[in-house]
This record gives sequence, C-alpha cells and structure tokens, in this order.
Amino acid sequence: MKIIRGLFLVMFLTACQSTLIAELVTQSGQALYHDDFSDPTSGWPQTTSTNGTLGYSEGGYQILVKSPGYDFWAVSGQPYGDVQIEADATRLAGPVYNRFGLICHYQDKDNSYVFIISSDGYYAIGKIKNGAISLLGQKMMAYSGVIQQGSGANHLRFDCIGSSLKGYVNGQAIAITEDADFSGGDAGLITGAFDEGGVEVKFEHFVVYKP
Repeated sequence: MKIIRGLFLVMFLTACQSTLIAELVTQSGQALYHDDFSDPTSGWPQTTSTNGTLGYSEGGYQILVKSPGYDFWAVSGQPYGDVQIEADATRLAGPVYNRFGLICHYQDKDNSYVFIISSDGYYAIGKIKNGAISLLGQKMMAYSGVIQQGSGANHLRFDCIGSSLKGYVNGQAIAITEDADFSGGDAGLITGAFDEGGVEVKFEHFVVYKP
C-alpha cells in the first residue's frame, strides 16, 4: 500500500510540475490548453445516469441534464493558475429557463467559481463552496441583451485573475466581481436545470489562455 501511495504521489507531483513548466514558458495570450472535442479519447468524462449524460458528440461536448434541480459539469483534468477560459455554447433542447457556462479555479466537486448564462438572456457569476452555491456581486441572475436567446450560439469567456472574476458573452464584458476564496485549479464546463429537466447544451472550441 505504501508503494502504491508513493507511486501516486510521484505521478501527481510530476503532472503538477509539467503544468507549472508549461505556464512558465507560455506567454500571455497564448493557450495553455485547448480541445475542439474532435477526439473522443482526449480525456473528458463520458457518463450516463438517470439524471443526465456527458460525452462527445458531433464534434462537440454535450451535457444533458434530465432532472430538475441538477447540475452536470466536466473539467479538463489540468491544474492552472490565473486563466482566461473561452468556449462556444449552443442550447440543443429543453427549456430556455436553464443555466450553462464555464468553471474556473475548480478545487473539487464542491468548490469552484462558475460563470453561467441562460437561454432566455440572463447571467451570473457564482461560487460553489462546500457544496453550496451563491451568486457574487448580484442577488439574482441579471438580464443582458448581448446573450443570444433560444438556440442561438454564444461565445463565452471567463477571466479568473487573482481575486478578479469577469464574465464575457459574445465579446462584451457583462459580469465583474471579486472573491479571494479560491486561487488556481482546474477549468471546465457546466450545465444545469431549474424547475424543468431536459436541458441539453453543446460546447465547442474550449480554450484556456494564460492572461
């Protein structure tokens, strides 16, 4: 058992060192990670349950949330420092009263930041801490006319730099706030349902940039 634990620690430290080296040699504005989801073996989870599914499909990564009140998410499997995350997102099915977006500074399934929008034009930056989600800088999701509603595609961007959190949609900054609970961590995608399930969203062109 000690040998196995020791081997795991060496592998973990090696992975962290590789990521650290990549960040050190990567210049500002260059990609630390990118995935167009054309390769279904690139490492993102592929799972199916009674509450939803995650997986590669038709050149993208799709998340289906079948049950009301659920969130499904996936992360790249890489630790980062400060990041600028971008992806294209399109609603495929389900109610427009939904939520989907980007994750940064992911510590584990119970701790991270999220930038979400809905298919009826609303947005928010939130924090998941110890499994409980709260909005940052606003009491409820706010409306923005720059969000393409219905089945329109939206280009999402989430900057997580120090304690500064900034969310963009289609090139325009619409959410800005501050929080210092988490620094560094993984990055990824999230989709959720409110009162009605069946929310299905396709993500494409996921990129993590060094700010």
